[in-house]
Amino acid sequence: MLIGLQLPSVQAQDIKGYVYELVSSTPLWNTTIKNIRTQEVVQSDRDGSFKIGGQLNDYLVFTNPGYKQDTIFYYENNIRRIYMTRDESLISIDEVIVSRMTDSRLAAEIAKAQNEGKAVDASQERGGLRVSPSRLFGKKAKESRRNLSMLVAEQEKRDVDRRFTTQLIAATVPLSPDEIALFRERFRPTAEFAKKASTEDFKVYILDSYKKFKSNQ
Repeated sequence: MLIGLQLPSVQAQDIKGYVYELVSSTPLWNTTIKNIRTQEVVQSDRDGSFKIGGQLNDYLVFTNPGYKQDTIFYYENNIRRIYMTRDESLISIDEVIVSRMTDSRLAAEIAKAQNEGKAVDASQERGGLRVSPSRLFGKKAKESRRNLSMLVAEQEKRDVDRRFTTQLIAATVPLSPDEIALFRERFRPTAEFAKKASTEDFKVYILDSYKKFKSNQ
């Protein structure tokens, strides 16, 4: 058992960030940001910047006319960059765009890709399930299935990062902020481990990885 290792307490603070249009990266001013826990509401400035009171584990809702409403979960102390999607546009997904998506938008795109990539249709009028060649071999279906693997990989990475945090690493081993960033990238555990591991399991994993990290320096 590990003794004397404690995570930093959750404290009130200012949550800072910037709001951008997803595809063009244009700053979005006059975006409404609401903290669900405190009910505080602020607007983004001309350069897309915003500041709102909050703390770790808060949910912020972003709304802007002409864009899809989005929600973020604030789980790390850093400046957030929020990318909003236009309601009327279909985006061409690539790795850069996927990495910009908020968690709720990422989940919506995964559901969309799963639906568009299905090769089976369910239809009461046509006698139940049937295989659709256009959905199986069509360009859109192929692209959706290709995008799905990229989207799911990003979602799994974020799920791991919510547990494999800089706070937990800093509370477990003596590394500088720069070293933690490198350590976190090099020794990020698998999504399967993150789903099953307890906090103590993570600490043991960090200690074991720390030995490897220092031996390679």
